[in-house]
Amino acid sequence: MSRPVLPPGWTLAAFDSIGSTNDEAARRAGEGAPEGLVVWALRQLSGRGRRGRNWVSPSGNLYCSTLLRPACQADRAAQIGFVAALGVADTIAARLPAKAVTLKWPNDVLVDGAKICGILPESSVAADGRVEHVILGIGVNIASGPDLTAMGYATTCLAAHGAGCKPDELLSELLSNLHRRYEVWLRQGFGPVREAWLERGTTRGMRVRVRAGTLDFCGLFVDLDGDGALMVDTDAGLRRVTAGEVFPLAPKG
Repeated sequence: MSRPVLPPGWTLAAFDSIGSTNDEAARRAGEGAPEGLVVWALRQLSGRGRRGRNWVSPSGNLYCSTLLRPACQADRAAQIGFVAALGVADTIAARLPAKAVTLKWPNDVLVDGAKICGILPESSVAADGRVEHVILGIGVNIASGPDLTAMGYATTCLAAHGAGCKPDELLSELLSNLHRRYEVWLRQGFGPVREAWLERGTTRGMRVRVRAGTLDFCGLFVDLDGDGALMVDTDAGLRRVTAGEVFPLAPKG
C-alpha cells in the first residue's frame, strides 16, 4: 500500500481491511484525535451509506473518512457535505475533463447522470449545540460501482470512462481538493461554497421529486438557500427541504 500525499498537518491511519472507516474515525475522535485525521482502507467489511444503508465496498475503490473539528453550531456543520461534494467533483472533473460532472442535492456526485461517489457526513454535537467533530466519509467508485437500480440510481466508475487509477493516487488528489474547499468555507463561509455548488448542481427550474421521511412530493427546484436547504416550488407553495432525497424528473409534455 503506497502512502498518499496529505495536506499540511493532516495525518493518516491506513488499513488493508476495516469494518467502517467512519466508525474508526469516530472512535479516534472520541479519544481526542486532532482535526485532519484521515482513515483510509482498501476494503470495508461493513461500510454505511445514508439512512443506514449498506455500502458495498470491494477492493479497487476509494474508502476514506476525514475528521474535522469546525468551531460552529450543528446547523452550520451540515454545510460540510456540500464542501465534500465540491472536493470530490473537482477531483473527478480533473480526471474526466470531457465528461459532465454534476452535483445532485445534497451531496451526490454524478458523471453523465450516473452516481460515482457516496458521501456520509456524521456529526457529534455537544449539549449546547456546538459541534464536537464531523466525520466525513467518502467512497469513490474507481474500479466498479454498486448496483443501485432498485433505489432509482444509475452508477458508474472511473474505469468505465477509461480513467482507472490506484486508490492512493486518487486519495492524494481528493484530500488536496477537500482541504482547499474546506479552508474557503472556514474563511469565507457558505457563500462561495453555495455559488460553486450551484454551478455544478441541480438546474434551477428543473422538475424534481423529493422524498423526505413520509413526505413525497414534486415541484420545481428554485434555489439553494443560504443554509444549504433546497427550495422547491410546489402546487401547495414554496417548500424548504433540509433532509431527504431528490430525483430529477422529465419536463412535462
